[in-house]
Amino acid sequence: MDHEPQRHPAFSAVVLAGGTAARMDGVDKAGLEVAGRTLLALAVDALLDADEVVVVGAAVPTERPVTFTREDPPSGGPAAGLLTGRDALLHPPEWLGVLAVDMPRVTTYTFRRLRDAAIGYDAAFLVDESGRRQLAGVVQTVRLDAVRPDHEGQHGMPLHRLLGDLTVAEVPAEGAEARDVDTWADLRDLRG
Repeated sequence: MDHEPQRHPAFSAVVLAGGTAARMDGVDKAGLEVAGRTLLALAVDALLDADEVVVVGAAVPTERPVTFTREDPPSGGPAAGLLTGRDALLHPPEWLGVLAVDMPRVTTYTFRRLRDAAIGYDAAFLVDESGRRQLAGVVQTVRLDAVRPDHEGQHGMPLHRLLGDLTVAEVPAEGAEARDVDTWADLRDLRG
């Protein structure tokens, strides 16, 4: 018997690319390269299945059409970035993905696993080997909208607090999926 591939509902995504990179002298992480590709290009590649991608960060040329937006005020953190990106979507989807630009080992396959794991939950997020939730996940847009604070409350709010009342499936990272670029040493190791 042939099995049809899993059909997923509408899915769009937000790439968080507006951080301060304080441990990297304020460099724009989105423009850093791993294996000849920028971190932004790798992030957009990971979201190949998304109908629409919004990048919260500085506008730069991309290989695939995306929408750029900025937080107001800037540097509000991941929760503010996610909500800013959600507001910039032309067509709010059933499921919204979120990915930090500094996670170059996250792939389309990662997001397919996250979307599969989210069935029956409000959200699903990648976790590292220590069980720490990473900035790679999916959330039901209607549930995100239900828990969002007012505009002033978003700035500086940790993502785990924003999602605190939601049921979240935790998806163990495979290989180096959970590796991120927080320091120059991290970048060197990923390039090695």
